[in-house]
Amino acid sequence: MDLNLVRVFVAVAETRSLTAAASRLYVTQPAVSQALAKLRRDLDDPLFQRSGREMVPTPLALSVYPGFRDAIAGIDRTVDAVHRFDPASSQRLFRIALSELGEIGWIPAIHRAVAERAPGMRLEVVPMDVAELPEWLGRGSVDLAVTPAPVPGEFAQTVLKSQAYGVAVSQRHPLARGEVGLADYLAAEHVRVASDSGAANVDAALRRVAAPPPPRVSINHFAALPPLLAGRSGLVATVPDTIAAGWAESWRLVVRPLPFEMAPVDVRLYRRSTTQHAAALDWLFATVAGAIRGSSGQFGVIHGDAVAAG
Repeated sequence: MDLNLVRVFVAVAETRSLTAAASRLYVTQPAVSQALAKLRRDLDDPLFQRSGREMVPTPLALSVYPGFRDAIAGIDRTVDAVHRFDPASSQRLFRIALSELGEIGWIPAIHRAVAERAPGMRLEVVPMDVAELPEWLGRGSVDLAVTPAPVPGEFAQTVLKSQAYGVAVSQRHPLARGEVGLADYLAAEHVRVASDSGAANVDAALRRVAAPPPPRVSINHFAALPPLLAGRSGLVATVPDTIAAGWAESWRLVVRPLPFEMAPVDVRLYRRSTTQHAAALDWLFATVAGAIRGSSGQFGVIHGDAVAAG
């Protein structure tokens, strides 16, 4: 079989678009259509059917895609090993999906690690959307993602850190003194951050003993949380405990253990399953993993002072 036909098939399967596949392969859209037509004849199957703007794979296409993808990836890595990927000369753009906390805490370390060896490589942070991650990673819309949320699908991944959660409250809150009981925790007024990709893990652990209480206040950004807690004694938040402990150094906050059992959450680095630029992605995956593991995070940049915390 013509290897170029397999490349076209993999590109269409991953992008679900003739136009996007042509752009990835640096050919015209008619060239993609012609290659796809030949492959359809060779395999005696339509392979893709248009649904709106999307090319939807047939059952046969879904069944042969993993083998074709792995074959192309293996060939590309072999060729890359001959030419040797050189990060110092790379001008590629890579996209990393991060939560708000991930962007605040780890982008400085990631940027430093990449810039040291690949000064021409460009990075773009994509706001985290856990529900969209399988689609993004499957199609190559993002190259890497860091999240404690489980991502369904066969994506290469590695554990970066294990993160425990705690209860953050104002120093003036009744729960700031002594052990936090489950009944008092459930009766408290909770604030929830919409961008917390670990919230589902908290809810799952809490459901084993009680129904999660509805939040009194919902906010979009973690940066708003410390002043909100410090400025209103009635609110509590369930957040990563080490991050909250850092806030407590400059805000008038206290961090207490959870009143229910919850195992630490594994924060994982995921990589896309698509085949393009495999050697460069191998290098970036290892570099980002090393940068995050070696960093304590820059979460303290969300800090207060004596006036703001009062």
